[in-house]
Amino acid sequence: MKGMTALLLTLLAAPAAQAQGGYPADPLGSPMWTAHARTLFGDDPVQFDNRVKVDFPPIAENQRAFPVAIDARGIEGVKRIILFADLNPIPVAIDYRPKGAEPYLATRIKLDQRTPVRGAVQLASGAWLVSGGWIDAAGGGCSTPPVSRVKGDWAEYLGEIRGQAWPLPGDEAKLRLSFRHPMDTGLVANIATYHLEELTVKTQAGRILGEMEIWASVAEDPAITLIPAARAGDVLAIEARDTNGRDYRATVTVTKQTPMAAAR
Repeated sequence: MKGMTALLLTLLAAPAAQAQGGYPADPLGSPMWTAHARTLFGDDPVQFDNRVKVDFPPIAENQRAFPVAIDARGIEGVKRIILFADLNPIPVAIDYRPKGAEPYLATRIKLDQRTPVRGAVQLASGAWLVSGGWIDAAGGGCSTPPVSRVKGDWAEYLGEIRGQAWPLPGDEAKLRLSFRHPMDTGLVANIATYHLEELTVKTQAGRILGEMEIWASVAEDPAITLIPAARAGDVLAIEARDTNGRDYRATVTVTKQTPMAAAR
């Protein structure tokens, strides 16, 4: 899926008039809608659906690290989630396949200007449901150097992984991961593209619970929250790789209770 340009989508249900190319007209009026829809969805059916909950602050106070969560747990048969901002120079942030996990994803992304931020989920039937909204942002999130590059200490912490996991009601657990990585976009002079590009969460026995592709529009020091199928005492295996071929591996044990820091 590398090289996807990106797209956008919104939070009104029901397709209205058809846009150019046979896609539903974009309720957000983005100039990039048809191009992104063609690239991401091809000939698959697409509609806007507010059951895809895309949560974010109304204003980007920090365009380098803007929090976004996509929650499609009220929809059956979700097999894929794409997070993107259509007016970013790197529109797609994450392409996630929750194989043994709930259709939920939270992270932080960069914003380079005022833009729609969207979540698109694909059903088992192949159809896509889209939602999202406009975000006011000062800009420059993709084209300014990471803080760790400015400080010059990025290499000292490269490869560190931290994780927490705790049980939720039922047979799921909330998993929070954070990586130390500059997530260079390649849009800053004399700094080449360098970012995490793959992440997989497995059971200790090797069964895949979730896997994703990651782009440089994810914020520096990526923080990612998922809801895999796991119980207290289960061990989750984390595997990741960046664009330089560096591997990242860790294990996270699901605790018996919610950590105090995650109680909110």
